[in-house]
Amino acid sequence: KQKTAYEIRLSLVGSEMCIRDSINAEYGLLTFAEPGRREEQMDINLLRNPETAELVRESQRRRYKSVALVDLVISLDQTWKKMYSDLSHARAELNKIQSEITEKKKAKQPVPEELLATLKKKKSDIEREERIETETKKILDEKLSLIGNIVHSSVPISNDEANNVIVKTWGERKPKDKLRPHHELLYMIDGYDPEAGANVAGHRGYFLKGPGVILNQALINFALKFLYDREFTLLQTPYFMNKEVMGRTAQLSDFDEQLYKVSSDSADEKYLIATSEQPISALHMNQWLEHLPRKYAGYSTNFRKEAGGHGRDVWGIFRVHQFEKIEQFAITEPEKSWEMHELLLKNAEEFLQALGLPYQVVNIVSGELNDAAAKKYDVECFFPGMQDYRELVSCSNCTDYQSRKLEIRSGFKKEGEAKKYVHMLNSTLCATSRAICCILENYQTEEGVKVPEALQPYTFGVTFFPFKHKEPPKEKEKEKPQKK
Repeated sequence: KQKTAYEIRLSLVGSEMCIRDSINAEYGLLTFAEPGRREEQMDINLLRNPETAELVRESQRRRYKSVALVDLVISLDQTWKKMYSDLSHARAELNKIQSEITEKKKAKQPVPEELLATLKKKKSDIEREERIETETKKILDEKLSLIGNIVHSSVPISNDEANNVIVKTWGERKPKDKLRPHHELLYMIDGYDPEAGANVAGHRGYFLKGPGVILNQALINFALKFLYDREFTLLQTPYFMNKEVMGRTAQLSDFDEQLYKVSSDSADEKYLIATSEQPISALHMNQWLEHLPRKYAGYSTNFRKEAGGHGRDVWGIFRVHQFEKIEQFAITEPEKSWEMHELLLKNAEEFLQALGLPYQVVNIVSGELNDAAAKKYDVECFFPGMQDYRELVSCSNCTDYQSRKLEIRSGFKKEGEAKKYVHMLNSTLCATSRAICCILENYQTEEGVKVPEALQPYTFGVTFFPFKHKEPPKEKEKEKPQKK
């Protein structure tokens, strides 16, 4: 629709919430509460050029998201620029009137009542217009932040994950042949206590025990050593973030679907992290960076609500509210990010190969990408007890989508040059709970579970975990696998 927010403004006489509600109603959008500071993620200059604006529209079509949102942002931007220009002229007129009054006072001449009335009205008009301009800019930034990153040309176009493209496969898949699923195996080696965990922490709570703890710590240490050998800087991140900072790195949907709030004090609200990507992405906020690339190995405990999981997703420790993860995070020059994307994927593959876990690499369809990702690979490992592939790695290139919001720029701005934002990428190396599940199914025997050779230097000399319980609890036997 071509009707502008400026036309709406003319009939609203300065009510900020009326402006917001009218624009939302005009374009069929919902008003939402702002979780924190929202700055542009999409480059607004792309929408000021007709050719590049069409690229943004096409990207939205590929995402199966609103194209009308792009037109709304263009309209709001034109409106805001006119408001800003009109305000500049109004302030200049105000200064002229104030100068005229000052000159008359200096000359000890009477100041006409009409001139004083004009000054008073001009000040009142400007104050009102400033409120409207400020609110319009907020709405512009808010709507701009809802437009997803530009989808890369190599991403398959579909809104159905069944059309994800398998890029490659590695390793041999074991036949079912009386193999057990991971949750039964973890119980049988006495590696966790889900009942006590649920009693203490609620649904999906768990205690890792003995073999479970050994495997968890071995994966952490092996993963850190793996990235250290590849010249990544090791980072152990904070477990929580300030609301304002989290609002600059997490999607709006994350606040309801993933994040746990840990403070009720509105002046000091904090959220538990869902991935070390969140605090690491903010590590250099508001900085100009030289000496790129920077490669970080993020180690953290992560906390997620994981709403909506059911069936085999909630078996054992595959999909839980608390887990450890080693994350790859890279910051590059814009022209180097796609090369880095392939490197992060290569690292993830080599890690899984070292563990001897069969996998397939999948190019995720456009409709399943999150807002930040221009392209994403998933690496899905084979679970022989379930006879299915399950995601263990997610590897994304977010280009400059996050860095714009966090104001992380490359080098130093030269006179006459536009700011150049760094590109930011992230990839799982090892989410330990899921990796344990996959190891259990791939290394099970009739007597217990073997320890992968790559982990044996970190398992206190233990190379085999014998079954302590011959059969899993009866209620587990009744659970039947659900299709992915």
